[in-house]
Amino acid sequence: AKTLSFRVNDGVVLLVMAGTARIDNKKYKQFFGVKARMLPAEEVEAMTGYPPGGVCPFAAPATVRVYCDRSLCSYSEVLPAGGSDNSGVRIAPQRLAGITGAEWIDVTG
Repeated sequence: AKTLSFRVNDGVVLLVMAGTARIDNKKYKQFFGVKARMLPAEEVEAMTGYPPGGVCPFAAPATVRVYCDRSLCSYSEVLPAGGSDNSGVRIAPQRLAGITGAEWIDVTG
């Protein structure tokens, strides 16, 4: 799984999705009301607490909302980053969403 960080209006969201999934811009804009804009690499750590390549959906700052894309549902376990680019956490997608308080959405194609 990959965790991407996006700017939505004045805030930041983390989107956890299957590693092979791609954002569907139409679905993304329909859900969030804005065009998909990833955080620039130089802002990622300041806004999420994690470096690029290691963005972790666990223990995100309180101001950052976490979403899980439905692309994760075809897997019994996923491996999102664990805070660095060489660590991960093996976990069932439903458990991941439960622990992070993530909302399930469908924004990939």
